[in-house]
Amino acid sequence: MQEKIFWLGHAGIRIEGEQIIYIDPWKVAGEPRADLILISHSHHDHFSPGDIKKLRKPETTVVGPADVTAQLTGNVRTMAPGDAVTVGAVTIAAVPAYNPRKPYHPEANGWLGFILTVDGKRIYFAGDTDLIPAMKDIRADIAILPVGGTYTMTAAEAAEAAALINPEAAIPIHWGDIVGTRADAEKFRRLAKVPVEIKTPAR
Repeated sequence: MQEKIFWLGHAGIRIEGEQIIYIDPWKVAGEPRADLILISHSHHDHFSPGDIKKLRKPETTVVGPADVTAQLTGNVRTMAPGDAVTVGAVTIAAVPAYNPRKPYHPEANGWLGFILTVDGKRIYFAGDTDLIPAMKDIRADIAILPVGGTYTMTAAEAAEAAALINPEAAIPIHWGDIVGTRADAEKFRRLAKVPVEIKTPAR
């Protein structure tokens, strides 16, 4: 499954299973077009209406929290932490994503991480979050974790999250644009007690 997961730079992800899935697309080329787009929260580097427009087909489903879906029309699904929906062959569970002690992503906003079941594998996309208690209950085969610090977990905190989740593999994101560098991704790989794949951006 790892080979079907493409990092698009910053926090953007594309998954190529039975459906083409994008998560937080930003600065994308526009191909391949999406069957499903997931948006974790409304910050501009995660919710980019222009990028959604590039990727969207008439039948594309867009999933996000209420402050995102309120700004969209068409086939949209609103989720809050604890919700679950199925779109085609993909099951999506929404989980909390927030900063407990920083102002950037308040828990009260109801912003999201996602656990997707794709081709029989559970993929956890953490969203913009710090290390939070909910992570001890997350079970996933692949964990996609932010490592850039400032607005999200640091590399060391992401390694702690990986230890709690204990996936088969982890992929560091939220570095290389705005905040975080490859050094953060490398530090995460050194500290994590699970296999880590540092991906090259695929726009």
